[in-house]
Amino acid sequence: MPLFTRTTPSTDAPTDAPTEAPSAETPSPETDERADTAETGGATETADTAEAGSATETADTAETSSAADAADTAETGSSTETADTAETGSTAETADTAQTSSATDAADTPSPDTNETADANSTADAADTSAEAPSRDTADAAEPDSTADAADSATETQAVAEATETPDAPDAENPPKPDWRTRRPIAARNLGWAATALSVLVVLVALQLPATVDQLRLSAFLRLPAEAIVAAVVLLAMPRRPRVITAACMGVFLGALTVVNLLDMGYVEFLGRHFNVMVDWVLLSDAQSYLTDSIGTLGSLATTLGVIVLVLLLLVGTGLATVRLSNLLARHNAGATKASLIAGTVWITCMSLGLTNFGGAPLASNHATAIVEAHVQRVGDTIRDEAVFRKLAKNDPFAKTPPGQLVPDLRGKDVIFTFIESYGRSAIEDPIMSPGVDRTLADQTQALTAAGFAAKSGWLTSATYGGSSWLGHSTFLSGLWISTQQRYRTLVDSNRLTLPEVFRRTGDHRVVGVMPGVQKSWPEAKFYGLEKNYAAKDLGYKGPKFSWSTMPDQYTLDAYQRLEHGRKQAKPLMSEIILTSSHQPWAPLPKTVPQDRLGDGSVFNAIQKAGKDPKDVLYDATKAKEEYGKSIQYSVTSLINWLTKYGTDDTVLVFLGDHQPMARVSGSEASRDVPVSIVAKDPKMLAKVSDWNWTDGLRPAHDAPVWKMSAFRDKFLTAYGSTPHP
Repeated sequence: MPLFTRTTPSTDAPTDAPTEAPSAETPSPETDERADTAETGGATETADTAEAGSATETADTAETSSAADAADTAETGSSTETADTAETGSTAETADTAQTSSATDAADTPSPDTNETADANSTADAADTSAEAPSRDTADAAEPDSTADAADSATETQAVAEATETPDAPDAENPPKPDWRTRRPIAARNLGWAATALSVLVVLVALQLPATVDQLRLSAFLRLPAEAIVAAVVLLAMPRRPRVITAACMGVFLGALTVVNLLDMGYVEFLGRHFNVMVDWVLLSDAQSYLTDSIGTLGSLATTLGVIVLVLLLLVGTGLATVRLSNLLARHNAGATKASLIAGTVWITCMSLGLTNFGGAPLASNHATAIVEAHVQRVGDTIRDEAVFRKLAKNDPFAKTPPGQLVPDLRGKDVIFTFIESYGRSAIEDPIMSPGVDRTLADQTQALTAAGFAAKSGWLTSATYGGSSWLGHSTFLSGLWISTQQRYRTLVDSNRLTLPEVFRRTGDHRVVGVMPGVQKSWPEAKFYGLEKNYAAKDLGYKGPKFSWSTMPDQYTLDAYQRLEHGRKQAKPLMSEIILTSSHQPWAPLPKTVPQDRLGDGSVFNAIQKAGKDPKDVLYDATKAKEEYGKSIQYSVTSLINWLTKYGTDDTVLVFLGDHQPMARVSGSEASRDVPVSIVAKDPKMLAKVSDWNWTDGLRPAHDAPVWKMSAFRDKFLTAYGSTPHP
């Protein structure tokens, strides 16, 4: 294997060397002999000679060689390495080649005096040339014919020339067009500043975005986020590629956190609780269905598409913003390092001293970290709660009670449990809504009295707020606190005894459900113990929808009368009825029509068309309250009208709200209390609950007893004679 030894080219190499190409003439025999002598000595020997300062041997070699010899030596000995040097683009080797060529050119016109007086630099150049050229023996071993054949030498020389050829200079007549940054440097600079400022704004807003609408104020964003300082320190310590990747991941995560924060705002605003990243995604499909019912299919699709685009923009935008800022930090590493150190010191000082801004928010912020911790804690609580709740659901005091000992005091009675959508305490006590609702409750109480009925009313605290009505229904019927979707799923997979199941077990009642809000399959009917459930499609309605509500409450109750209550039954009925006309967005609203004109519901077409636009009501707090109050009046009136018309001495009605309306209507500080009333003709039925201290009539007093909704089942079963058997 040949040895290659390179000496560092002298920086004093002549700059006025001839630029003509070396001669390509065929070398003479003498030249071959001299070349063989030089090659058999090896590059190492030549380099050693040069390093030892011996210029004589180099000069002798130059004396015995003609200009053509030197050119041939350069051509045949170094053509391969020169080509390799040109291909690899090595700056150092190209420089060596250039210096070697200079030395060879200089040897084209040698003289004894010149050779004898060659300085050390020339000697070093010659040695460098010899060092870079492999010996002939080695060349012969690798390519036997490359040096023997003159045609091959000429071909190699041409290849070297082509490989080391300098690219053509740009055409002076057709110069490349400058880009827009060159043509408009001021605009490019301003655009860069704007992009940087926008990146800073996006990152700061994402880091400081609160989880509730009522916290959206300027002071929430004028704080120093610890996360930004830590991220800057981490990114400054990274090489370019890992830094860019890390910055992009940070940005995408920050965008995802912003999406979750926006969902949190919506859940708090509409449902009165925070978003649970583990179990609440399923509710987004319900939200989309609600939009379709409220603003139409086209509006719902446009809104859904807008939400998807917004999510993508947040993810991509925050990713690009963090990458841009990380590049800015890298370009100004020293200044950015000092700024990070100062910012960290300021943050620690503000935290230690408890300094706040003009809005009272702490200047030292770790808001994003706190949000992540809250969601992680929520997920952990959900996982732990599921195990605890499974055990709780099995601990049922009435699970083993014999059927004969379940609600014996209600034998022969038609018991009806009715939920009025969004019927909350605010409807009775809010100054905007209460005048109309109070008047309706007073009027309907008088109507009940005139028909021989009496009522008692109190308060229940719902497990949900603003929506997710099934959580309120299941809490009331099961006697368990069902406040999350996870608990609801666990409940319906259990053997928990519900109120409808209690009546089914007795064997003395036919158990039915009337649920106009159910528009899909509903397997939970079996869990609740319903022998027959009437969904929206089963009620024969041919009229228009009123926003989310599939049909007016007046029609729902009339269908119940026609399909079940008005028919001759072998057993008394236990019915669960859901009234939906008071569901948001409370526009358009139905109106009461003469009973003989109800028919299939087509009579409501004109009323629906004349109603208000949901968009004009839902987003105006005052109008929303007014229309919500009217919807409650309509639902209560429809129910009491049906009861006074079709109720009997054996009818026992329990009706309540499932939850409060959303915060825009009930208020951000509103309780979760809902009214509940028991109505009956048989005075013994109300006497059973006299120790509950409920208020007479349909309007509960402000200081009437307040129970958790989950407490009602056991109190009701006990009041009407059920015997616990844990």
